Amino acid sequence: MEQKIEIESQNMDIAEAEFMNVKQSTIRAVEAGSAEMQQVCALSVDAEKAEITQGAIGFVKATDISMNQCISGVSMGEKTEINFSFSPLSIGKEEAKIKKSAAGLVIGNNVEVKNSAALIVVGKNVEGNITTLFDWKSALAVTAVAGGIFGILRLFLRR
Repeated sequence: MEQKIEIESQNMDIAEAEFMNVKQSTIRAVEAGSAEMQQVCALSVDAEKAEITQGAIGFVKATDISMNQCISGVSMGEKTEINFSFSPLSIGKEEAKIKKSAAGLVIGNNVEVKNSAALIVVGKNVEGNITTLFDWKSALAVTAVAGGIFGILRLFLRR
């Protein structure tokens, strides 16, 4: 693996390096110790530290994730920070910070939220102002109703 690589305005299949700086490029898979990316489209990013600005990433897995103005399908790490971004699934094992962003499911031991929206937030400690679609009571009610409807449909479809 190369020590340091800089990529600008390229379409690549796989990029591997200890330190990586990528600008205005499309990459299928990124593997790095430290990855700094600006205006990048990538299918997957696997790094110790990932800093992404204005990117579209399918799956990000890193110890420390910082996303600013990004769209990410899944972002998973020890510490996850999402600013002005959208992530349907955001997991921060230790810490998940979301600022002025939208998320589907946010999971973290400590979740800190500022002016954001999410469908479901799961965390030991949740701080900040967030708009959620479901709290634990409404999620339980929706699950019970869906289970009841499913059970009734199975009874009628058997006959």
